[in-house]
Amino acid sequence: MKNSRLVYSTETGRIKPDDDLTTPAPAGDGVVRLMRETKGRKGKGVTLITGVPLAGEELKQFAKTLKQKASVGGSVKDGVIEIQGDQRDLLLPLLQAQGWTVKKAGG
Repeated sequence: MKNSRLVYSTETGRIKPDDDLTTPAPAGDGVVRLMRETKGRKGKGVTLITGVPLAGEELKQFAKTLKQKASVGGSVKDGVIEIQGDQRDLLLPLLQAQGWTVKKAGG
């Protein structure tokens, strides 16, 4: 059953473990990057935070803290934190306070 595509069974419940909670933090260059992006969002800008050395539930909790500090919404997708609006100036000192090297990237 190792190569099975079965995810849920009525007999045993969830078969496939949540990969989101077990994946390690992505190995990058050690720099957290703040980017502003509007592409594919009907002109609405979002701040993307990449390179955060956290994974799984820790990353989600950190994103929640950042969203609360900025008083906006957002999400975590594929290890990238998305915060609504252009929040780079507000988030830069918060990320540096964690001891990470932070750079503004992109537009």
